[in-house]
Amino acid sequence: MKFLSSQLTYLLTEKETRRNLKALLKYLLFLTLVIVVYSIAFHVIMDRVEDRDFSWVTGVYWTLTVMSTLGFGDITFTSDIGRLFSLLVLLSGIVLLLIVLPFAFIRFFYAPWLEAQIRLRAPREVPSGTSDHVVIIGYDDIARGLLRKLTPLGVPCFVLERDPALASELHGDGVPVVAGEIDSVATYSSLEVERARAVLTNLDDATNTNVTLTVRETAGDVPVYSLVEEDDSVDLLELAGADHVIPLKRRLGEQLANRVGAGHAQSQLVGRFENLLIAEFPVHKTPLAGRTIRETKLRQVLGINVVAVWERGRLLPAHADLELTDSSVPVVVGTQEQMLELDTLLVIYDVNLNPVLVLGGGKVGTAAARALRDKGMAVHLVEKDPVVAARIEAELPGCVFVGDAADREVLLEAGLDKAPSVILTTNNDATNIYLAVYCRRLQPGLRIVSRINHERNIEAIHRAGADLALSYAHLGVETVFSLLRGQELVLLGEGLEFLTLDLPEALAGRSLAECDLGRRTGLNVVGVETADGIVVNPGADLSLPTGSKLLAIGTGEQRRKFRELFAPTDSLRALFTPRSDST
Repeated sequence: MKFLSSQLTYLLTEKETRRNLKALLKYLLFLTLVIVVYSIAFHVIMDRVEDRDFSWVTGVYWTLTVMSTLGFGDITFTSDIGRLFSLLVLLSGIVLLLIVLPFAFIRFFYAPWLEAQIRLRAPREVPSGTSDHVVIIGYDDIARGLLRKLTPLGVPCFVLERDPALASELHGDGVPVVAGEIDSVATYSSLEVERARAVLTNLDDATNTNVTLTVRETAGDVPVYSLVEEDDSVDLLELAGADHVIPLKRRLGEQLANRVGAGHAQSQLVGRFENLLIAEFPVHKTPLAGRTIRETKLRQVLGINVVAVWERGRLLPAHADLELTDSSVPVVVGTQEQMLELDTLLVIYDVNLNPVLVLGGGKVGTAAARALRDKGMAVHLVEKDPVVAARIEAELPGCVFVGDAADREVLLEAGLDKAPSVILTTNNDATNIYLAVYCRRLQPGLRIVSRINHERNIEAIHRAGADLALSYAHLGVETVFSLLRGQELVLLGEGLEFLTLDLPEALAGRSLAECDLGRRTGLNVVGVETADGIVVNPGADLSLPTGSKLLAIGTGEQRRKFRELFAPTDSLRALFTPRSDST
């Protein structure tokens, strides 16, 4: 009954629906008038032409049976005038009752009624007592990734969607969605935002600013994370009250720039955990190529631990007999002092001092070129739009080549034949895949780092020849996830995560060999955090004490397998610290 009243309220409050109902009412009045006129005409013809007398009820009865084509035949005219009148009533009835009336009813009443049912299907509030939840404004790839990552950990998430029809569709697909106006204080009250863990706004910059101001009016201390398109919007959103403003496209360009192999060989920081740094470095043109990990003696000499190795887009678990090739990029863990010693060892080797190529001059490409320049590396950027190229040239003089990146002459003019690396930053996955194949054919030894938009294209871009791929959505998910956990970002690669897992009771006291996590889940355990400190790259015979944490590298699917085999959901939620004001 409550749902029925909600539908009626919706029908009566919507302007378009009210107009439709008025149109339907006008037609029904017109139809009633026609029936009345035909009933009067029936009496006139029967009385004056055929000299027969019938009641007024009989007149209405005859009119409706003829107009509806039922034609019982119990009352008929015998005169030509009466029969012509019957034909008029019959034909007009076919049009007015059998054609126009059903169409008008469906168009002006039934369709809006169904729309009201659809629009009101999605919830308008979160369950009573909800707390420590994450509110996401708008549903996109980042929201989808966060839901996939946080829900298994027992962290409630709700998507706020302003379009009721889309909200109902998402609700039908199992997405935890709440429908409501994104600039209404009442909406955020219904979301219990004052008790939320955080609010993420990922719409356009102007809307994000409006949402931030509204959230601040509702709950003054809830953390607000906001994604921005334009760098100029960062200050504005901070003034509006956002705690963390994330210029994601700029950061994506910077992350891509960090993964190239150019200049002097050195480690590239990809994240940190407490006092440990996680970094990568290229083996290309160093004495480490052709040696096994044991033969490099990095652990014995520097204390650096090789925990995994990138090989043409695949992350291989590290073992002592794994041979490093010229295209290998080891992932290492160590302290800051140990990383400095590693860089001191590598700096004498010149990987390639020629300019790095950036293909595409959008926000991501420009950010990548700027980051390379800031690091003292030479860079050449290829952009086919002369207007965009002129704008970039004004900021980064001497690095822009105008032309199509698929044109061999343009690429060779930009220095592809001698470049150490190329960064593919176009906003089209198919174009990046094509360019990866093209560049790999023209320069087999090139390191190719690419941006992608859709997770389904990861394998394709690696098959095309890319050494590493990162997406806007993956970076956004990992950035927000790191903020929620209060840790620094660790970005290994598309689909890969640095995981901190509470040791389940079922594994306490066992050795890593007995747990056999690599075979059973696919996770690569790179460290164990105990009360005495962190054991990096632990041996298979290490006993796992109660209360310790596993530091691992793996995918979301591997984390899910670990959870299903060993850890209940409730224990995983402990990875997050509740807000102190939550009840």
